[in-house]
Amino acid sequence: MNNKKPSWVTYFSLAAVGLAGTGISSTALAQDPYTVGIEASFPPWAYVESGEFKGIAIDAMSAIAEDQGFEIEFQDMPFPSLIPALAAQKIDILATGLTVTEERAEAIDFSIPWWETNDVVLVPEDSDANVFTAVCCGASVGVQGGSSQQAWMEENVINNSDVDVSLSKYDSYVTAVDDMAIGRISSVIVDDTSAQEYINSGRPVKMAGKIYIRAPLALAVTKDDSQEVLGKLNQGIMNIYDSGEWQEIVSSYIPGVVAPPIPGHMPGFVDTYDKPVSGLPELGNE
Repeated sequence: MNNKKPSWVTYFSLAAVGLAGTGISSTALAQDPYTVGIEASFPPWAYVESGEFKGIAIDAMSAIAEDQGFEIEFQDMPFPSLIPALAAQKIDILATGLTVTEERAEAIDFSIPWWETNDVVLVPEDSDANVFTAVCCGASVGVQGGSSQQAWMEENVINNSDVDVSLSKYDSYVTAVDDMAIGRISSVIVDDTSAQEYINSGRPVKMAGKIYIRAPLALAVTKDDSQEVLGKLNQGIMNIYDSGEWQEIVSSYIPGVVAPPIPGHMPGFVDTYDKPVSGLPELGNE
């Protein structure tokens, strides 16, 4: 992309490392950097600390870019804006922890799955709610707007007229958890990785229970891969997994958690995982 990028975008010139004195012409770096959309209020996947982007997705994308020899820059956006921005080619890659869904697969293309998640119902640590009462019976539930958790609540709870529950949508899970702490809402539904991060950081929350959905997470690119980057992403994901770097990244943010095998299961509705997969032709659903 040739758009001028705002000054707050973090820029990584990974492919340029070590070129000094090699005699390689600057024309070798003619490819513009890929713009990677993230939501930087989604620990442990992406967040800001001391003015720098950090998180599993940040470190992994940097490692993939280095492995594949291309440049990237991160652009922080509210989660509800990320998929529309990718579909409109305002960004090239979406790298925050993104759940694979059939609706999303119609608008964007997914990489091979690099994580699997279940959802968790968080409640205040002094709450006596269980996983059932925390999402019904007068509960006020917080979710991130545009998330798979919102879709699950609407499909399974809100659309059931017999259930007394209200749903509050937030730009970020962090804000939802903050509102729960001061009593504005009674519970929050979030992926289990983020839930564990909140608990590990000492927030006064606990898990009321899990909603077992076994949802794959993946990177995403524009539909039909207009930037021709999907194969590079797939190869890079496998390379950092096989080398052990992926587990090192995961362990640095959520100690004690063993990363699921890559590639994970991908639903049949994702056509970019039909065999042969871009960049990894030996993989894919038959």
